[in-house]
Amino acid sequence: MSTVVFADLVGSTSLYESLGDAAASRFVSQLIATLSKTFELHHGRVVKLLGDGLFVLFPSEADALAACVALQQGLQENPVYPHASSPTGPTAMAAVTAVQMQLGMESGEVVEIGGDCFGDAVNTAARLAGLAGGGQILTTAQVRGALPGALRNLLHSLGPLFLRGKTDAMEVFRVQWREETEGEVTVMGASLAAPVRSGRLSLRVHCGQGDPQGPALVLESPHGRAHIGRAMPTTEVLDAAKTIVVSDARVSRLHCNVAWRGTHWVLADVSSFGTWVYVGEQVRGMALRRSECQLVGAGYISL
Repeated sequence: MSTVVFADLVGSTSLYESLGDAAASRFVSQLIATLSKTFELHHGRVVKLLGDGLFVLFPSEADALAACVALQQGLQENPVYPHASSPTGPTAMAAVTAVQMQLGMESGEVVEIGGDCFGDAVNTAARLAGLAGGGQILTTAQVRGALPGALRNLLHSLGPLFLRGKTDAMEVFRVQWREETEGEVTVMGASLAAPVRSGRLSLRVHCGQGDPQGPALVLESPHGRAHIGRAMPTTEVLDAAKTIVVSDARVSRLHCNVAWRGTHWVLADVSSFGTWVYVGEQVRGMALRRSECQLVGAGYISL
């Protein structure tokens, strides 16, 4: 058994367009070499470089998780910019964005042939890296089950997702590698940190014509949760949750999740193309892409 990690550079295409092929290639090569050292310090073995990413093997899930967290924390504490020096001033900061990495991690049997590695764990880790957003680490229940309790608590379920090439949905977890406070989750720029002891959420499907369709689905805190999507798979992951099916080809099979999180209802997007949240009478929605927000008051969720 090995633990596989894929680490991909976010936005590499635009990087090459803005810097040119030669400059971008030099920058990416230096960045990947630096990131390789972080993995190696945590007992990782770089199988191969992927142009704008890495494919790494670890002897254990704990080592892999520690390496991924260390990499993301390092980029947060010491941002890397596609220039020789960091930009200064608000104008420069707006024009130049620090690089971000998206990471996927899975464990399982790995077959090594001719210096390369193959297996279902390799394919899954690659798919998870492609699904992750910038600065995110995604993994599976297989990895979570092998972690000690303290590390297991860092993982937050995104619910069952369909990965490309997979027949069945699998539960995917996001690693909360930095401490999150209630004040960090905002809607339209306003903090929603005011504590709420209990809550009820009413959801109703509306297709834009006439009255909302069907009865409202009511969720009660603290255990209420729901999955919303085009077609709900029959898996054990869904047994404890209510479901809302939206029959529209533009909606992902599992599009988003809603659950009570301590003091608020939280919507988490897990779709291919995003979810938009309109609060109150706002005419401009907040776009979520594999991110989340708190639901307060009344409004619309657009898939």
